[in-house]
Amino acid sequence: MNKVLVMTGFLSFLSGMFGSSASAQDYKVAEVYAGLRKMIFETKPANIGVKEPVWGVLMETGYPQAVATLVALADGTVSLYFSNGGGIIGLGPHAGPKRVSKELLTLAPRYLKHCQATKVFPLPNRAHTRFYFLTNDGIVTTEAKEEDLEYQRHALSPPFHKAQELITEVRLVDEKLHAEQGASPDAAKAPRR
Repeated sequence: MNKVLVMTGFLSFLSGMFGSSASAQDYKVAEVYAGLRKMIFETKPANIGVKEPVWGVLMETGYPQAVATLVALADGTVSLYFSNGGGIIGLGPHAGPKRVSKELLTLAPRYLKHCQATKVFPLPNRAHTRFYFLTNDGIVTTEAKEEDLEYQRHALSPPFHKAQELITEVRLVDEKLHAEQGASPDAAKAPRR
């Protein structure tokens, strides 16, 4: 199956789930989501046994009623979860997510110069994507319009597209696992634009 078509399909899936507008301040955030996010931001690289200069990437995209957060860590963690409580976790050991996650982490250091150091971690605004790069020197971030990233009009377009490829790999593995279990994936909580 063509991965570009799968990614496009997934983006269309996300874009259609919710219809009303919201700003970052308006999101209703599930407790489990807030806890997972806080845990990532408070993790120290030594605590998970990694030494890479950029040991984690979070890409968060703001949809009208929820935020989709992709997490890739150098310890093999790959997760995709949603501020309204849904998510897909634990797919890092699978070949596709593992490979693309490593590629994303290898790509990330080239883009630190486009970010600012931060100690606060706001959600992105609607129709925007925010990157958080977890480094040995702290966390840096930047936010851009999702459309600018998608259409190569922003310096962080390459990691954005690599992260989209990772989302595709996560989705493919999740669908395969659900098919093997005889159940359909529970994407009901996935946000849409």
